[in-house]
Amino acid sequence: MYAEKMNSVRILHAADFHLDSPFRGLPPEQARQRRREGRAALVRLAELANERAVELVLLAGDLFDSGEIYRETAQALAVALGRMHAQVFLAPGNHDCWDGRGPYAAVDWPENVHIFKSKTIEAVELPEQNCVIYGAAFTEPECGDSLLRGFHVPADDGRLHIMVLHADVDGSGRYNAVSRDDIAESGLDYLALGHVHRFGGVEQAGGTAWAYSGCPEGRGFDECGERGVLVGDVSREKAALEFVPFARRRYEVLRLDITGRNPLDALEEAADRLRPEEDVYRVLFTGETDAGGVDLAEIHERMAGRFYHLELRDETTAAGDLWKCAGGDSLRGLFLGNLLARRAAAATEEERARIDRAAKWGIAAMEGREL
Repeated sequence: MYAEKMNSVRILHAADFHLDSPFRGLPPEQARQRRREGRAALVRLAELANERAVELVLLAGDLFDSGEIYRETAQALAVALGRMHAQVFLAPGNHDCWDGRGPYAAVDWPENVHIFKSKTIEAVELPEQNCVIYGAAFTEPECGDSLLRGFHVPADDGRLHIMVLHADVDGSGRYNAVSRDDIAESGLDYLALGHVHRFGGVEQAGGTAWAYSGCPEGRGFDECGERGVLVGDVSREKAALEFVPFARRRYEVLRLDITGRNPLDALEEAADRLRPEEDVYRVLFTGETDAGGVDLAEIHERMAGRFYHLELRDETTAAGDLWKCAGGDSLRGLFLGNLLARRAAAATEEERARIDRAAKWGIAAMEGREL
């Protein structure tokens, strides 16, 4: 049993919390609430680490959204990490780079927390785990060189070799662009990465397993779906890691085809299958509509109370009868006639769809309606 223990270690790998993000897409009060929820997530992270009997917590940078944060946020992070029964290793990234005057230097950190402070890779030996933890820090918002290039662990020394790093695998050079060859040649057993906000699986380069944990909480519609952290056991043979959903709220884009349907009824029906009170939704109405289009203002007024946050967009196309007045002597007829000619000459479906939307928006403007 003792020998087996020495050959593996249980880790929690997380990154890219972006604490104190502005959440510009939300109203001010909801943005403040989301920032409070971000600080509360740190307590949940500590609870998860302790519940899973994690020995090492690897935090791969961008925990803060910038160097300008609320002091209470840095203090909340320090308190949460101090509650963990594990050793914690933190590698600052491009958003929260190490600075002697920055947020990491502004508070006292618990004894179980080690923050890497140099672009030079540092090694921390953990004899009880028969393990060596490596890491480095961004010391400026950009890092043009691969911090991993030329690095090699000692060969065949019987210990686990794990690194935590903020890096851009196959990147273009601004954010510690490391190559897969750099990873393979390192000889590491596991490389815990931050910077990419989506978990894409545990990958392999040579004998080294590596992964991005992704961000634990989405901040916009470019970060939709489930978000989380990685927990599991790393040995010299493999990294058996589980993706653990962690997000308090998800961002979701919902496409609703309303051809032949009332858009309000379609959204009410969809809401029964969702988590409208918890998550942030953007609803895209698609399909065909008549000249009346979709009255987004009315639908939002009727439905906003059921959703934590709701955005509506009309991406429907015009039904055939929209163009029946095209070519008439009225302003509406002349407007539609001009667009119909352009539609006939359009080379792609995408261009025709744009013209359809322009027709609906123009008619709505003439009738004093909002879309």
